[in-house]
Amino acid sequence: MAAELLGRGNDEFVNENYQKALELYTEAISVEPDKDEAYSHRAQAYIKLEQFKDAERDSGKAIELNPKNSRAFFRKGTALFHQEKYAAAKECLQIGLSLNNVDSSMKTLLQKCEAEIDLCMSEQSQGSSKISIGTSSVSPSTELGVNKAAPKDEAGPTVTSSSNSSSAITMPTGPRTRYDWYQTETMVIITVMIKKVQKEDCHIDINEQSVSVCIKLPTGTDYTLELDLAHKVLPEKSMYKIMSTKVEIKLKKAEGVRWTMLEDDGTTSVIKQATVPMDTQPESDQANRYPSSSHYTRDWDKVVTNITKEEKDENLEGDAALNNLFQKIYGDGSDETKKAMMKSFYESGGTVLSTNWKEVGEDKVEVKPPDGMEYKTWET
Repeated sequence: MAAELLGRGNDEFVNENYQKALELYTEAISVEPDKDEAYSHRAQAYIKLEQFKDAERDSGKAIELNPKNSRAFFRKGTALFHQEKYAAAKECLQIGLSLNNVDSSMKTLLQKCEAEIDLCMSEQSQGSSKISIGTSSVSPSTELGVNKAAPKDEAGPTVTSSSNSSSAITMPTGPRTRYDWYQTETMVIITVMIKKVQKEDCHIDINEQSVSVCIKLPTGTDYTLELDLAHKVLPEKSMYKIMSTKVEIKLKKAEGVRWTMLEDDGTTSVIKQATVPMDTQPESDQANRYPSSSHYTRDWDKVVTNITKEEKDENLEGDAALNNLFQKIYGDGSDETKKAMMKSFYESGGTVLSTNWKEVGEDKVEVKPPDGMEYKTWET
């Protein structure tokens, strides 16, 4: 039965057994290939496994089967975002929000897409400058009169000139690399934007107040990043993760304070508490801006604060108000609360929604239809 396989897949997904969930969703699709929900769920499993092309394909199939499936649009937008197809991701998310305008996760991802698009436009406009970063369209040996016998220094910029051209600075050729950072109340997350890094080629040392990164690039050169952190972290509770599109470093804060900057420049004297809302902070406070290593910045704390304020100010009624209440309970709940809500909802066919994991985690949740109604399963 497709519904049974789908329910079992959801159970495995809730327990973070994403590969097993993927297999069960695949079985459900083989039994009932026209069920958009199964494709949408399998797309989410692919996203967790970082198989973004497969997630894009499955969410696209779910949309084809049900053009009103807002979650399928969200998942396709997520898959496209991780493939750096920001314009297409933005279009998907806008459609998804037109179907479900109370989804704060979709709103936040849309803001990130817009930030990336603006960043790309900013970098393109800077590309006409005489300072060329990453690759150069001119040949150093012919246009700029470089001495061919001179040793090539790949570690830094080379200043060259010729009699028939003005001075120019050419950075060494190679893949463009940048890093971003943002923070939560307890963590600082640094993202190094390098694709397809092999585990054996990545060496990261996390110390109490410094981070050292060395990644061997496909060109044979090394990318290095040395950071003297603005505040102390707990190395034993910090970690890093190598993904297909980036390397993510998660640093556990030693103190629950907001960082006004990532690196220590000798001026970090005033520390603001993490619990102070962003809209009460001075404009000069640059924490949590995205991307932090570029000229274009976006204050993500302020974005989230504004979205939350807009949602609170909405006068919801009926099902919308009830859904908003459930979303708030789920969003504010612990991991056990979330697992309990997911498990009880799926196993009971949507007739039970419990927050007690000790109660629902012991056995399968029985279907409990409202008084005067009878629960039936459809034959497939």
